[in-house]
Amino acid sequence: MNSADVIVVGAGPTGLALAGELALAGVHVRLLERRREDPNITRAFALHARTLELLDARGLADEVLQHGVPVTRIAPLPGAALDLNILDTRYPMIFIAPQSGTEKALRARAERLGVEIVTGAEVLGLRQDDDGVILEVGGENPHTERARFVAGCDGAHSAVRRMAGIDFAGKQYETHILLADVHLSEPPAEAMFARTGEDGAVIIVPFGDGWFRAIAWDRRRDRTPLSEPVTYDEMRDAFRRIAGSDLGMSEPRWTSRFLSERRQASRYRSGRVFLAGDAAHVHSPLGGQGMNTGIQDAMNLGWKLAAAVHGTAAPWLLDSYESERHPVGEQVLRLTDAFNGMVLGRKHPRTIAQALVMRAIFRFHRTRRMIAGRISGVGIAYPARTSGAHRWTGRRMPDVDRLYTELRDGRFVLVTRSPLALGEVPGVKVVRREALPGPAMVLVRPDGYVAWASDRMLPADETLAAVREWCGQPLPLSR
Repeated sequence: MNSADVIVVGAGPTGLALAGELALAGVHVRLLERRREDPNITRAFALHARTLELLDARGLADEVLQHGVPVTRIAPLPGAALDLNILDTRYPMIFIAPQSGTEKALRARAERLGVEIVTGAEVLGLRQDDDGVILEVGGENPHTERARFVAGCDGAHSAVRRMAGIDFAGKQYETHILLADVHLSEPPAEAMFARTGEDGAVIIVPFGDGWFRAIAWDRRRDRTPLSEPVTYDEMRDAFRRIAGSDLGMSEPRWTSRFLSERRQASRYRSGRVFLAGDAAHVHSPLGGQGMNTGIQDAMNLGWKLAAAVHGTAAPWLLDSYESERHPVGEQVLRLTDAFNGMVLGRKHPRTIAQALVMRAIFRFHRTRRMIAGRISGVGIAYPARTSGAHRWTGRRMPDVDRLYTELRDGRFVLVTRSPLALGEVPGVKVVRREALPGPAMVLVRPDGYVAWASDRMLPADETLAAVREWCGQPLPLSR
């Protein structure tokens, strides 16, 4: 007897987002979390434009945007500034807010949709057969659970990944990262303050409530054991040497010291087991990509798993999760690794040459837009499944006349420029947008990407054939 259709392991932002997506599609989902209490640390703090668009597609963006600080201008490298207003999006920004706020919104949504969240449940064993996955769960009440599918969203040290036998190859960076949450009596004028020097780099991130996250990569402290607490004097000294000032830093309420890594799972799927978020990829925090990439993994995987549970998934659909998201993970690792090398690397000729090339690239509007698209996620596109597909296939769908509000029930949306007498199609919403640029008809996936498009209005039978290639014979969604 299955405990659930899908078991999600890990109740961070990725796991909560995925569980919410599955529940929205009428899937019985259980969410297992090893911890009994929420952690009192927040490492992630940046929400990029594409993540905000996807949160808006589920009605969560306005709630998340109530608490935080929007940043519209960033400098990924000294002397290379980037104005995010060049992005074609309702959210041309990096929104700075504690991860806890995003988690709170995602958790509330999952609970409203009926997700069973079980805390103190540590996965100790995993095996799978042709019909499902069996988990051995420890804790106060050791027991066995079974589901048709399991998603490991349980972080960089993922037990699900290890038990599924999936490699996690990569490297560890050398320079320690020092974190502290502080008050500043002399806060910087910049919304996001960053400085580099011979000893490393420092960043100040405002949370908008009077607290600031102080981040330091201090080469002088590379030999300090990771178990040694970060002291007030240590953080002030790093800022004074690297930035020239400690900005009136107060005694911190919380500190942490860790080494970041650059690793990626060799596969995102093993039979009926899937990986998402930090369980699938970890990288340098420079660029603020971690939580964003994880939430976007969840949005890609959720509707596909739901289709498999409901029996409407095409044979190739589940495999498309890895073929679409694994290359994105690779790109994120390359991007953050390049930033890490240029900001923190020793001053050898290769690093200097890379920095000079990047500064030259930032002089041109086209390349600035390309880099902004990569950092923000707005530029992410997936390869077309077949040759000869429409040029829009796999692209992010623009939010034409608030089109993303039509995605809030998790269905496909067929957008047409002219009226279409299609009738009711289960699992698909038909809407009209006269301002639709480019194609005359676009089938938008639940995750806001284009599944199919046509430059001319097609008759109902041809349109239905295209829709069913992606949606099969959709079943009515149970709520």
